[in-house]
Amino acid sequence: MHTIMIVEDAAFMREIIKDIVIEMGFDVVAEATNGEDAVKMYSKTKPDLVTMDITMPVMNGVDALRKIKAIDPSAKVIVCSAMSHQNTVIEALSWGAKDFIAKPVQKERVKSAVKNVLNLA
Repeated sequence: MHTIMIVEDAAFMREIIKDIVIEMGFDVVAEATNGEDAVKMYSKTKPDLVTMDITMPVMNGVDALRKIKAIDPSAKVIVCSAMSHQNTVIEALSWGAKDFIAKPVQKERVKSAVKNVLNLA
């Protein structure tokens, strides 16, 4: 079973993503509300995939992505953000994010991105 960490400061959005990936048969091993906690939790849990919000308090998703990639260059991260943050999304992709999901998230788009990044498609 693949493991997933969800990084999102909005509780309702975390629950939506969590419900989708659990329905897909994945195990959510960690949830974080900011990038700093995400980096700490990544080191402990080493999930197969991370969904990462970009705009969060304490440490944003791009900085967290860079730190996670420094810890584990093979880390698989999907960034999630509103389309209004297009330049930040491009920056995240340049730092190694594997895919992008626009908010508000659509169930089929989340499933498609997760399957593609984990090579399950």
